[in-house]
Amino acid sequence: MSPNEVPDRSPDAARPLPSRRGGGGTEQPTGATAPPPHFIDGRVVIVDADPKWPYLYQREADRIRESLGAAALAVEHVGSTAVADLAAKPCVDVLLTVADPADEDSYLPPLEQAGYAPAHREPDLAGHRVLRGPDVNTNVHVFAPGAAEAERLLLFRDRLRADAAERGLYERTKRRLAQRTWDSIQQYSDAKSEVVEQILARARETQPAAAE
Repeated sequence: MSPNEVPDRSPDAARPLPSRRGGGGTEQPTGATAPPPHFIDGRVVIVDADPKWPYLYQREADRIRESLGAAALAVEHVGSTAVADLAAKPCVDVLLTVADPADEDSYLPPLEQAGYAPAHREPDLAGHRVLRGPDVNTNVHVFAPGAAEAERLLLFRDRLRADAAERGLYERTKRRLAQRTWDSIQQYSDAKSEVVEQILARARETQPAAAE
């Protein structure tokens, strides 16, 4: 595929984009499907918190909203770069809510025009799509309204923002795991899952009870 060609957006394509959990063929991925720049020789790069991260997010959010208009139902900064004073992979994670992630023709063409490129599809995870950004290291996570995984990302972010002890626990976990080598970035993420679920459980315990 040439740099100017766009991967097939059909979910039934013969050679679909890979899931982050595997699949999509055995060829060495390139471009938007290549390993991210924060994963080098099997090691995950973790850096100290950077005060530029909120500004980099805002630039991406403005570009997405300008490209999609009303089709962008919500745009949020998620992941560790959304939490002040937290070490992170140098990658800005953006949560984009659209009416139907599977209907890529309704949102993907204008984002591609703005320089975003599809990298992963996870239809079994609430239709999750991941796009790579045009210049800085950015992942745009596309979900539908009310997707449980999207709510989980927001709950985790808010818990880390509000609780210094949880931030410390999460940062120590990431730095410890970053000392190891991994077959994929997903393998590293899976290794964090126990601590992530513990933090989420405590976050749910402190949520106000829903009104009956």
